[in-house]
Amino acid sequence: MTGQQDVFTHLAEETEAVDRMVAGLDAAQLEKPTPAPGWTVAHQVGHLAFIFRLAGAAAADPETFKAMTAGAEKDFDGAVNAALQPYLAESPEGLIARWQSESADAVKALSAVDEPVVPWLVRPLPPAVLACAGMMELIGHGQDIADALGVERPLTDRVKWVCGFAVQVWDFGYLARGETPPDTTFRFELTSPSGELWEFGPEDATQKITGSAADFCLLVTRRRHRDDTDIEATGPDADHWVDIAQAYRGSPGAGREAGQFA
Repeated sequence: MTGQQDVFTHLAEETEAVDRMVAGLDAAQLEKPTPAPGWTVAHQVGHLAFIFRLAGAAAADPETFKAMTAGAEKDFDGAVNAALQPYLAESPEGLIARWQSESADAVKALSAVDEPVVPWLVRPLPPAVLACAGMMELIGHGQDIADALGVERPLTDRVKWVCGFAVQVWDFGYLARGETPPDTTFRFELTSPSGELWEFGPEDATQKITGSAADFCLLVTRRRHRDDTDIEATGPDADHWVDIAQAYRGSPGAGREAGQFA
């Protein structure tokens, strides 16, 4: 699971997993509220479609990407909410069709990039890293959809890409809150859905985060409160990190309450 091409294959598989949840949803199902305050299932599907549309444009047509994101750095959350409106105006069939088309186009475009980086919202990224960010979006927003619909969504070893990405961007939680990251390095020891141990960070690190990879992904996407996961921290900095961990830029959002998904 270490080859760069694997991430594009797994990204396609994860989009298919989300698609199996949303394909054929009717208006009433799309209007169900999700755990994200103010967001329905339709908001979640529309958001994913838009993010994948951005990724596809970044990979296939950088000039269009720049036009689509002009001014977003001044009010990213506002730009995201504004971009949702055309999706929310679609019929159920139209919304799902846009999600299916835009996600498929993005995966195809990212996997075909020859350049070392593509433009993105803060700085250019390697296509494989952008694919990992896409996996993170699918895990987070896909979980909101599953929670709203009341369906089981077992995670697979594809989440390794999200784990690695979250470790890379470990400082995002501090930056989102105006805090200074500590001058230390954490050790991460995570058990994959298949039972394999995934390790990140130096072996001799004195501060450590451990637990299941699936719960770790739900933690860093802020879809579960730490108390509703098996994630454990050793050391004061690591313990605080678990409280504020997020694998995305911008506002941390409301998160989830302890016991909400116990």
